[in-house]
Amino acid sequence: MTGGSAAVDAVAIDGLGDVHRAPGTRVQAVAEGPAALAVVGDCPVTEQELHAALAAVRAGHWGELTRWPGSYWVVASDGRQRFVCGDLAGIRAVYYTLRGDEGAAWATEARLLGRPLVPDLPWLAARLTVGEHHWPHRSPYEEIRMVPGGFGLLLAPGAPPQLIDVSGITPVDELREGADRFGQVLTEAVQYRVRAAGGVVGADLSGGLDSSAAVVLAADAGPVHAVTYTDGYTSAEDMAFASRVAEHTGITHTVDIGAYEQLPFSFPAGQPTGAEPVLEAAMFAMDTSYLHPVRGLPLHLTGHGGDIVLDASSSCWVRLLQDGRRREAHRQVVAFARLRNTAPGPYWKALKQAADLGRAGSLERAAEALERGPVRPQTAVTGWSWCRLGAAASWLTGYGRHQVAALLRQAARDQQPEPADEFDQWAALRSVGASARGWAPYGHALGIRPVYPYLDNQVVRAAFAVPALARRGLVAYKPLLRESVPELPDWLTSRRSKGSFTAQRIAGLARHRDRLDGLIVSSPLVGGGLIDPAAVRSALTQAARGQCATVIADLHQMLVTCWWLSGQTTELEAAC
Repeated sequence: MTGGSAAVDAVAIDGLGDVHRAPGTRVQAVAEGPAALAVVGDCPVTEQELHAALAAVRAGHWGELTRWPGSYWVVASDGRQRFVCGDLAGIRAVYYTLRGDEGAAWATEARLLGRPLVPDLPWLAARLTVGEHHWPHRSPYEEIRMVPGGFGLLLAPGAPPQLIDVSGITPVDELREGADRFGQVLTEAVQYRVRAAGGVVGADLSGGLDSSAAVVLAADAGPVHAVTYTDGYTSAEDMAFASRVAEHTGITHTVDIGAYEQLPFSFPAGQPTGAEPVLEAAMFAMDTSYLHPVRGLPLHLTGHGGDIVLDASSSCWVRLLQDGRRREAHRQVVAFARLRNTAPGPYWKALKQAADLGRAGSLERAAEALERGPVRPQTAVTGWSWCRLGAAASWLTGYGRHQVAALLRQAARDQQPEPADEFDQWAALRSVGASARGWAPYGHALGIRPVYPYLDNQVVRAAFAVPALARRGLVAYKPLLRESVPELPDWLTSRRSKGSFTAQRIAGLARHRDRLDGLIVSSPLVGGGLIDPAAVRSALTQAARGQCATVIADLHQMLVTCWWLSGQTTELEAAC
């Protein structure tokens, strides 16, 4: 769907003139006089509700157009200006580019904007080094921007594009006050989809709290076929919980026992490249195997995003320090450390530093560290930071360090939330949204239609309305879930552990090491002088031997980025 030249075989949306949709896309549209409104995607809004919402269009109350259940784009026009918006998490992306005197063009896919898709190598290096959340408005391509999750794009003739905040969070004081609302919207997000499917739906069932809760709710609304992946490297406890949930709900349950062929980082021939690098690209062989039994079903439920809305990071204690509640922050940090049998001192020191420096100061300090010289990778993560220089920072060349430092200084001047917990939860939300968005071509190739009920607008709003400190929970894990969905069995909500894929990733690195080594050496990040291949190859060797598990997350991101860039380079060469 584009607000410029139409896509091939696109169909115009009534009332919105030059806005087009791809065939098969679900659109509900109304128009009265110059006012027009379209909802595109997965939304149970009625025609009567759409007509009523035209009043908000005429008044310019754009945020009111994003409060229906589901996951969708909104396009509206009052005759003078146009508003376009995706979802809060950014699964429904909106890209735009400036066209000089012609204003801005927008589209839901970058390739529809009519510009060459040239990867932005310095930004990709920065993304690997310090995370993408410092630049929520940037895309992986030069000259193409992205509307951040939580914002919409307002376009008017003769005016620059304007970002409109549509986050619309109404805070509550404590967990109990917001739990009923959260339980209601989460249950609706799962069950309206199951009922609308009119038959068996697929579902992930990893054994974790998030997918398990979604399956329990779905089973109350219709038939479910859940799938679970396991192999010699995944958690036996996860498998036991998945089996118990399946027995508790009486659903159909298929367990796929993977072999060496399903280990991460195989990047099999024919795997879609996608529009951006995502961690899930490394898991395509596993996805192909375990999702096969539910291929072609009307929808596939996942627990993706549950960690973000149900839990919070230690940034909530930095927020206490920012608010001057030092004693309370210290008490909670000490209690947290004791529960995990770790020393509270280093943790407390990191949190105090984060509060003292603030966001801009932390980014400036990271930029200075990069410019001073090579960065030594941190051996352990202690506490929360606005900007952590991980293992990937030690892989940058001198040129790469200066490029990333310049981008960090630019980000320090950008407007973002200053309370640590707000900044962190939005950064995490956009990250999981990008992950879901990036998996779309894989789902299409596998015949899977994923849905992410934890990332629906109203579910996110209900969760973020509850203070991050209350969602954190020291004794109970994910207390918001236990409080808001009381019908979940106690043996499930009392679980505190969480499975890890570290051993599986180490095995995948070892099995595919030679090919991965070649991906690193031939990467445009190396060719562009941003990344030192010897440093990355050394880390790969150590990780494949199981000698340095702390670098695996950064290696995972590096390898999928190198693989993705190899596909982008091929496409660019073919276009020339």
